Amino acid sequence: METHISCLFPEILAMIFSYLDVKDKGRVAQVCIAWRDASYHKSVWRGVEAKLHLRRANPSLFPSLQARGIRRVQILSLRRSLSYVIQGMPNIESLNLSGCYNLTDNGLAHAFMQEIPSLRVLNLSLCKQITDSSLGRIAQYLKNLEVLELGGCSNITNTGLLLIAWGLHRLKSLNLRSCRHVSDVGIGHLAGMTRSAAEGCLNLEHLTLQDCQKLTDLSLKHISKGLTKLRVLNLSFCGGISDAGMIHLSHMTSLWNLNLRSCDNISDTGTMHLAMGTLRLSGLDVSFCDKIGDQTLAYIAQGLYKLKSLSLCSCHISDDGINRMVRQMHELRTLNIGQCVRITDKGLELIADHLTQLVGIDLYGCTKITKRGLERITQLPCLKVLNLGLWQMTESEKVR
Repeated sequence: METHISCLFPEILAMIFSYLDVKDKGRVAQVCIAWRDASYHKSVWRGVEAKLHLRRANPSLFPSLQARGIRRVQILSLRRSLSYVIQGMPNIESLNLSGCYNLTDNGLAHAFMQEIPSLRVLNLSLCKQITDSSLGRIAQYLKNLEVLELGGCSNITNTGLLLIAWGLHRLKSLNLRSCRHVSDVGIGHLAGMTRSAAEGCLNLEHLTLQDCQKLTDLSLKHISKGLTKLRVLNLSFCGGISDAGMIHLSHMTSLWNLNLRSCDNISDTGTMHLAMGTLRLSGLDVSFCDKIGDQTLAYIAQGLYKLKSLSLCSCHISDDGINRMVRQMHELRTLNIGQCVRITDKGLELIADHLTQLVGIDLYGCTKITKRGLERITQLPCLKVLNLGLWQMTESEKVR
C-alpha cells in the first residue's frame, strides 16, 4: 500500500511545517483542509513575529493571529490607532513600534489605558515624538516589562528615567541610545540612588547608554553601586567619561561585556584600572579610543586574559603590543584590529602562532600587511572569517 504525505498525523505535519519560513507557513495552509488545520497548530508559529502595516480595518486579522498563537507584533506603518492593536491582542507579549515616527504621547495614552500584564518587550526606537509623559503611562500599566528600547527618543529626560525607576522593577534590558538630555541624575534614579522617590531598576542586565553626551564618571559610580546584576554595558561615544570612571566599573563581577568605543578620554590608564579589578570580562571594545596604545595590551594580558572578544580598531598599537599580549590570551575567539596601521606581518605571525582559537579577525585598513602575513593567518585551524575590507574571506576561500 502506498503511503502519501497526507496520511501523516496532524502533529507530524505541524512538526514539519514548523521548520518553514513565515511565507511558506502561510502557503501550506492553502493546499488542503488537512494541511490548513495542521498549519494552524500553535507549535508551527512559536516565536514568530507578525509584521503588519496598519492601514485599514481588517476584522479577521487579530483573530487569525490569536488562533496561531502569535503574540509578537512589529508595526511597520501606523495609520490607525495603536489601541486597535492592543484591543485585538490582549495577550500580546512583544510590541515593536520602531520607526513609527507618527506615534505620539496621545496615541500611546489611548492604547495603554489599563494594565497589560502579558507585555514583556516594547520597542519605541526612533519614535521621536515620545516624551516623558509616555514613560509615565508605561511605568503605570506595563509593570511586567523586561525589555524597553528607547534609542533615538531624543525628548526623554531624567524625569522619564525617574518614572521608569518607579514603575518597572522587572526591567532587564534598557536602551537609551542618543537620549541626549539624560544625565548623571537620571542614571542615579535607575540605580536606586533616590530610594525616597523610586526603588530603581535593580534587575537590569543590559544597559545601552551610547551617545549620551551628558554622562560623566558619576554615572559609572551610580551603576557600580546600584546595578550589580549588570552584564552588558554600552558606553560608546560617551565623551564625558574618563579613566577615573573605570575604577568604579573594575569590581562589577557580573559584567561580561563592556563597550567603550570612541570614548575619547579613555587611555591606557583606564585599561589598567579595569585589569587590576575583579572583572570577568568576556568582551571589550576600545576601538577608536586614540589614547589606547601598546601598554593597554600588556594590561589586558595581565588582568583580562579571559577575553573571548577584543576590539582595538584604529588604536595606536603595534607588533610590540601584540607580542606582549598573545601568549596569555588562550580563550580569544574574535580580534578586531582594523585600521591599526602599525601592525605588520610580524604581528600577524605572532597571532597565528599563539591565538590558535581565533574564529574571526578584522584586518581592514592594515596597510602594512602583505600576502606573507595573510598566508600565516589563514592557516589558523578555527578561522572562519577574515575581513580585509569589502571582501570577506571565509573558510572555503582560504589561501592554500
